[in-house]
Amino acid sequence: MTLTRSPVVRAGEQPTFAPRIPRWPRTARAGGIVLTAALFAAGGWQRRWIADDGLTVLRTVRNLLAGNGPVFNAGERVEVNTSTAWTYLIWFFGWLTQARLEYVALFLALTLSVAAILFAMLGSARLWGGRGLQLLLPAGALVYIAIPAARDYATSGLESSLVICWLAVLWWWLIRWSQTGTVRAASLFGLTCWAGLAPLIRPEMTLLGTPALLMLWCAPLPRTRLRPWAFHALLGTAGGLLPVGYQIWRMGYYGLPYPNTAVAKDASAAKWGQGCDYLWNLIGPYWLWVPLLALAVAALATARGRIELSMAARPSTGAKPAVRVRRWLRTPSAVVALMIAGGLLLTVYEVRVGGDFMHARMLLPQLFCLLLPVMVFPLPRRADSILLTVSVALAATAGWILFAAGTTAIDTPNGITATGIADERRYYVLTTGHAHPILAEDYLDYPRMRGMLRVLAANPDGGLLINSPSYTNWHLIPPPRPTATHTVYYMNLGMISMNMPLRVRVLDPMGLAYPLAAHTFRFPGARIGHDKNLDADWAVVDAAVTDKNPAMPRFIDEGWVSRIHTAISCPRTRDLLEATRSPLTPARFARNLRMSLIYARYRIDRVPENEIQRCGLPDPPVTPR
Repeated sequence: MTLTRSPVVRAGEQPTFAPRIPRWPRTARAGGIVLTAALFAAGGWQRRWIADDGLTVLRTVRNLLAGNGPVFNAGERVEVNTSTAWTYLIWFFGWLTQARLEYVALFLALTLSVAAILFAMLGSARLWGGRGLQLLLPAGALVYIAIPAARDYATSGLESSLVICWLAVLWWWLIRWSQTGTVRAASLFGLTCWAGLAPLIRPEMTLLGTPALLMLWCAPLPRTRLRPWAFHALLGTAGGLLPVGYQIWRMGYYGLPYPNTAVAKDASAAKWGQGCDYLWNLIGPYWLWVPLLALAVAALATARGRIELSMAARPSTGAKPAVRVRRWLRTPSAVVALMIAGGLLLTVYEVRVGGDFMHARMLLPQLFCLLLPVMVFPLPRRADSILLTVSVALAATAGWILFAAGTTAIDTPNGITATGIADERRYYVLTTGHAHPILAEDYLDYPRMRGMLRVLAANPDGGLLINSPSYTNWHLIPPPRPTATHTVYYMNLGMISMNMPLRVRVLDPMGLAYPLAAHTFRFPGARIGHDKNLDADWAVVDAAVTDKNPAMPRFIDEGWVSRIHTAISCPRTRDLLEATRSPLTPARFARNLRMSLIYARYRIDRVPENEIQRCGLPDPPVTPR
């Protein structure tokens, strides 16, 4: 570093010397950030695809564009998509561009994924003093993109990219807020509004969004002409207007306090054993603890000399404890603590609910959150023990990156483990025969899809289409009178619904789009995400098709169907179904709003005899089975 005279010397003043900061550290830093983002974009594009669940999201968008409302089946108010914000983002850009929705979802997801890496690295650069001489290396960012699943879900049509982008912007914005001397009220309101979007991004993100809002609420306020109580009221309005307003609308419109997917998967129940299996399915194959431990040691060693993360950052001890805490809340160390604690809390939540059946998908945001403080990492200038520790940690991380980038976590022939966790992208590549299954038509090469279309085309008078228990043959049960209205009852919602006109009703036995199945009890020990399975007999009764032999296939029992007719007449069950099917009048909206918590807890028994007994209904005549 060289010194140069200041160009301006006033009369009577001594000449001052200012350091000339070489450009190479800044250039290297910017180049590292851009190169890492480019690597993630290339990796995501190389593994581009749209998942079956991603196509499920697009069915709701199609109904929105058609004027049917945010529903999966026209005339039935069911919230099938977990991320509200993701649904409306695709809807907006689909309306704006008039492009195919699969391409809209693909490019929007990839753009958000790359933006997430950029904002995460910029926030980390600010944390470690991004304007100094030190070289910042993209450590945590490369750890994240080295995991193949992270590149898989850079596209996929699911909300994963939106979640990490929200986390990254929140991180960058909070670090900027904590380091800025004078905070403008408009910037603070914008940050509060962004943190308040948490439940609309994904419901469980509330576990991070709520503490962030509390931090902004309790930290020292900027200087304004408003009284503190008025400013706090405006701050609360900025953070709560959208999520609270949508929550009221959701409860009145759908009759539930959260998406129907949470009911179908019993998100409030505990499945610790399966959750631990899911966590190890991410940590074990990649040896993920190696980079996490190495970067944690390097960060702790470096932070000892950093004002932002040291005791020197704390205010003077002369102030009252409450004042000291409030002042600490607006420091980078508090932001780091928030993100790490939030990542750990979200991990515990995901383990508790049993994880997911898609490899790594539901733990990628948690990993991203934990890596935020070390997305870029400073290389110490002085040759001391800290430099040695950091160098060893970064070398270990670099070696791990080379190992993990080419690791296949699930190497079974079909990409599914014995516990039911699947490499979802690999599974659909194998079963469709397409290297990049993106369009709905690509999934017509999935087993049984073309046969389904042939059966529907051969029966224009309508009816209920179901598959045999062995998943080999399609059976169409005709209606009592021709209606030209078809209902398909099968588990692959996305590929079926996106290859069907909107007039075809598509339901699933797991309950994602079918409230009757969603409100059944889970099978203990079944595959996570697939642990509800309502017999097609119930769909026969609910669809009001012919329920007498020989119109029904042999595996549908007439006596069983007869008892389901009685069981489904339970007044509370009928009320539950009317919450989504009856016209949305002001009275219906008010009742849904009042009953939504009760509806969410309501469960039916899939065995009609048990359900008849539970509801206290009269026993139907016994028919031989």
